Amino acid sequence: MTNENPLSWRENGTPVSDRFDDPYFSLEGGLAETRHVFLDGNGLPARLRDGFQVAELGFGTGLSFLTLWQAWITSDTYKTHGGQIHFTSFEAFPLDTRDMAQALLAFPELAPLAEQLVKAWPLSRANFGPITLTLWKGDARTMLPLWSGAADAWFLDGFSPAKNPELWEPDLMAQVGAHTAPQGTCATYTAAGHVRQSLEAAGFDITRTEGFGRKRHMTHGTKP
Repeated sequence: MTNENPLSWRENGTPVSDRFDDPYFSLEGGLAETRHVFLDGNGLPARLRDGFQVAELGFGTGLSFLTLWQAWITSDTYKTHGGQIHFTSFEAFPLDTRDMAQALLAFPELAPLAEQLVKAWPLSRANFGPITLTLWKGDARTMLPLWSGAADAWFLDGFSPAKNPELWEPDLMAQVGAHTAPQGTCATYTAAGHVRQSLEAAGFDITRTEGFGRKRHMTHGTKP
């Protein structure tokens, strides 16, 4: 795969997108941030069940996918009942295999799952047993309207709204709302006012909650 999103690397091993001049995960702990923002922010893993649908804007290194996968297979629900959940992600600039593998070395706790993802990469759809992954490659503004699914939870994980405004436009947030199941949720690390307003206009009840690390606030939403 051609590397359409070349990276630079911080001294601590954190990858930074040259295209958007933004790191792929928190410099203060990417796994802890992912759990705080996207799992806790969506009430996961408590809500997970067989057939549960998670959707994401911005696949990046795959960290959020791997974090969800680990949360599912270690949950009481999975241990008791089993089942399969589904993860759909929209990514305009997928990483190449080598960069993904290097980035995920930062998370040894996820290594057994990361190895499976890297081995299957690049992909459009893959079945990893307890979880399926579908990747829509292209501009989410074009791709999301084509998706027939409805997410029970959204991970809104694009780069900073100031640097990647395309993934936070009101029309795209409206599509997020339209592709959310009743009582579905969304969560994002950003608390930018225009993002919260767009999500409210898209039909979510929005709450600003405590952020991770140096970020004072993040955003959580529920669709009535």
